[in-house]
Amino acid sequence: MPTLILVRHGRSTANTSGVLAGRMPGVALDERGTAQAAALPARLAGVPLTAAVSSPLQRCRETLRPLLAARPGLPLYAEDRISECDYGDWSGRKLAELADQPLMEVVQRHPSAAAFPGGESMRAMQARAVDAVRDWNARTEEAHGAEAAYLMCSHGDIIKSLVADALGMHLDLFQRISVEPCSVTVIRYTRLRPYLVRLGDTGDFGGLVPREDAGPADGERDAAVGGGAGAP
Repeated sequence: MPTLILVRHGRSTANTSGVLAGRMPGVALDERGTAQAAALPARLAGVPLTAAVSSPLQRCRETLRPLLAARPGLPLYAEDRISECDYGDWSGRKLAELADQPLMEVVQRHPSAAAFPGGESMRAMQARAVDAVRDWNARTEEAHGAEAAYLMCSHGDIIKSLVADALGMHLDLFQRISVEPCSVTVIRYTRLRPYLVRLGDTGDFGGLVPREDAGPADGERDAAVGGGAGAP
């Protein structure tokens, strides 16, 4: 079965402003995110890709723009099932305002039980994303063979949920996974099991440098809904 290259979109204006963007229109890459996207073609140079599949949201399409310009023959497909989680009434709100909501603790500690008011559950989010990958695996293998590779550009929570599925992890553990903006995660699927080949690879280790505003130790800090902004 094919190899899936997952790219999280570059850093966005919502990431840096601490807003839970969800599916809000008009959320673009910020200056750093644009630079991250510009570096993507070189990072993936030499990797043969049969297709690029994208969340329909603007920040994902902008992330793929330099790669598509560098590979004019690479077909692009939109896939609604790998769009951001539908955060419903929480969309557009500041994460700081949501921190004390009882649901936020459920999102962090028991996400398989979390459903966003006016939106979807995290279980439904994972299920649709996994279904999309399985369909694209079959489509890619049929057209290009079992050794083919294709790319999906999506969002932090979507990618984390796909990694959890590939590792056989319960969704309640997926907040232990971290994928930075414009990081590359690779899953190789086989007939019997998937293999996680890369996880959240940004090509540098800047995220390991302690920050002055780091606050609690990593083991005491909740994972950001929507994947977080990563290091500035």
